[in-house]
Amino acid sequence: MRAERVDLLFLGLSADLEYLAGIRRGVPFFGQSSYAHGWVTGAFFRPDAEPPTFVLPRMVAAFDLSEDVEGDVVVVNETEDGRAIFERVVRGLGPAEVVAIGDRAWAETTIELARIVGLDAMRAGSSLVNELRRVKTDEELEAMTRACRAVTQAMDAVAPQVVPGVTMNELREEIELELRRAGSLTPSFPTHIFTGMYAGTEPGDLTSGNETGTDPLPEGRTVLFDFGGVVEGYCSDFGRTVYCGEPPDEVRRAYEAMLAAQEAGRAAARPGALAREINEACRAPIEEAGLGEHFRHRMGHAIGLDVHERPFISPEDETPLDVGMTFTDEPSIIVPRAFGVRIEDIVVCEEGGGRYLVDYPKDLVANR
Repeated sequence: MRAERVDLLFLGLSADLEYLAGIRRGVPFFGQSSYAHGWVTGAFFRPDAEPPTFVLPRMVAAFDLSEDVEGDVVVVNETEDGRAIFERVVRGLGPAEVVAIGDRAWAETTIELARIVGLDAMRAGSSLVNELRRVKTDEELEAMTRACRAVTQAMDAVAPQVVPGVTMNELREEIELELRRAGSLTPSFPTHIFTGMYAGTEPGDLTSGNETGTDPLPEGRTVLFDFGGVVEGYCSDFGRTVYCGEPPDEVRRAYEAMLAAQEAGRAAARPGALAREINEACRAPIEEAGLGEHFRHRMGHAIGLDVHERPFISPEDETPLDVGMTFTDEPSIIVPRAFGVRIEDIVVCEEGGGRYLVDYPKDLVANR
């Protein structure tokens, strides 16, 4: 904050706030919970003051916090004037020429801050915390490793179930059951299992969660897994391909090109390399195999407390990597009206190139 000349930073309930203040987020669910004055929820940080100042609606303070917080806590009751209390807190924190706000704050919070300090004084603030969160500690890497082991345990249990007649929804339910058995708090994002023939965009593909999710799987299809778990607040993101039947040569060739791409991306993940350069390295073997037009994805994205974090390992990102940064290595090849293959593992940047957090077999699985 000092380097960026930020006088005040507001963070709503988010991974950023959990990282800095230890307030754990709840399990995501469909829709959005809502309380009176819910928009005030969060904490203010100053460069030269610890701990932060929290502003919380009564319902959040009473029911949503599973631990005591370190810092001043201002509780807003339902019948109180939330705008006036919020403004009093902001002004009481001293003069602020530059005020940053996290990406996960309510629109109403942004509007109220702009009213109090002026819109020209405001800037986006999540990048300040992202620069801290990018490099993981040993403890964070241990939690992420456990989250990776939860998904590999689930994959071991469910891969044999890819047989003719099974549905994508059944596979999804089994994956999520096995994730819980392996210690995952929740899926880190909606579990996606699909056949990849049409990339999920045209009739004929089978995809969990839509109207084709209950259609039986025929023989002679690839089934693509994309799922993740959460352990101690940290995410995993994982993918494999299982073929139902005997894979034809074109599938095997594409799969080998994809494996070469994943390895090239891992090897390029050295400190100082730019994110876009690593993406280029990953893409090169697929281009060389003549399948470049079917590499419709990026190599990956950073991951940690959020399943998708910056930097992105994609063509537009100029971020240089540093030791301890974690990101996905997930090349895929989708050939419309033919087949799809994908693989995904988490890599941690190290001096000699990327290291997979968990070693798991990468061979194409064929259930004959």
